[in-house]
Amino acid sequence: MLDPAAPRPLDLTSLDSYLSSCLALAQERLAGFSSLEEVARAEADLNCYPRLEILGDPRDIFVADERSLSAGDIALAAESLLSGRVLLEHACAGEATRLGLGAKYLLNPRRDFVGPVWERLRAEGLAYEVRPEQLRPLGLGQRHMLQLAWDLWRLAEEMGRDPATALANQHLLVIVNQASAEAVLADFRQANFYGFNRAQTMFMVQAAFPGLTVDEGRWRVDHASPVRLHNHGQMLMQTAMEGQLFRLNPRGRRLPLPWSDFAGVLEGLDDKVSFNIEDLDYLAQSLDLTGLAAALKLGAKGARMVMEVVGNNPLAPIKGGACSFDPVLGRNVIIESFQLRGLAPKDIAFLNKNVNHYPRPLTALTTARERGLSMPLCVKDGRLYFQPVQGDLNFLLPTAFLRRGKLKPIRAWKALVDTPAALAAMARQDSRPGFLTWAASLTGLQV
Repeated sequence: MLDPAAPRPLDLTSLDSYLSSCLALAQERLAGFSSLEEVARAEADLNCYPRLEILGDPRDIFVADERSLSAGDIALAAESLLSGRVLLEHACAGEATRLGLGAKYLLNPRRDFVGPVWERLRAEGLAYEVRPEQLRPLGLGQRHMLQLAWDLWRLAEEMGRDPATALANQHLLVIVNQASAEAVLADFRQANFYGFNRAQTMFMVQAAFPGLTVDEGRWRVDHASPVRLHNHGQMLMQTAMEGQLFRLNPRGRRLPLPWSDFAGVLEGLDDKVSFNIEDLDYLAQSLDLTGLAAALKLGAKGARMVMEVVGNNPLAPIKGGACSFDPVLGRNVIIESFQLRGLAPKDIAFLNKNVNHYPRPLTALTTARERGLSMPLCVKDGRLYFQPVQGDLNFLLPTAFLRRGKLKPIRAWKALVDTPAALAAMARQDSRPGFLTWAASLTGLQV
């Protein structure tokens, strides 16, 4: 079993020291296993949450609605956002393995969904209201950044602020994978950084790691194995390592950002919010002032992490991080799906929406840097890989949980079955009055 409330120490000095920690963990936790097949059979038990049998329904979840949040709370959130006191983190490193279509940021249906690819999508028997050729030639990442810029622009206008200044105030952290890094960086340069401030736009390439194997009871790194991302928990820990973040100079050269400088940025912020690029609701409205207002209000009461939960869809329940009350810890927790030992999705009432807030974010990043996260494991393609979870930081920080007055299921482009909804969301974005003209003027892109 694996207790995320008591993670084993990790050496987060560098990527190499992190991999060495993974090797040491394998040797310690799996000392009694003689083969990867044996580990694979025991995987559910090895990752199982230790208090799974005594968990209860969550308690005292903050309901974010007009009764709990005043107009003044919303105005304070808008002011914090427009003034650049919120770090906007964009998780774009996902490899879309369930989609099988390549890096999510670069997915461009008008360009990519042709020939055999489109035939494969149609062969799934899904009903498409929108076809790829009906869309503008914009990738998912471009749409993601344009939506944020558009919503900030409109909010600034509504509040009588200069929109260009509001964009320039923002602090962004864009996290990509090695395969897509150069293309994403080139996209930002070509798009004039989407109106954001080059000097306040930070990037990180999430590292991928080779698998581990075992020979006669000794674990070793198999450098010939496929390299894989170690999930979004490793992404979080990597942002707390020295020299992993960088900016771009006007010629596109990478300028490493020392951890002390990043910590200085974090120290002056009210909140950090992490966005997932596959969220389809984001393409309609990227700014969530209600959620931000709630996070700031809960942060003022001491919360250093705020997690939103949503209701599972009773007609088509999905797996995900489950919100429960742990009577031993005496509080609500979010437990990742692979720690639930096969708990059926229909038995998960409240899911983590995967939009996490970190009020006063230096505390969260310092905690990750000093303590590391719990390290679940998995066997893939005959090798061992770790898969730490960003949300497990809730076990190490004072964490509050919120939900909306009306619970809605998650809408995200995670699998092929979600593709019709993704194309429809893109079509609605394209048809928004004035959006494409504004986007071309802001970025210089041919949209």
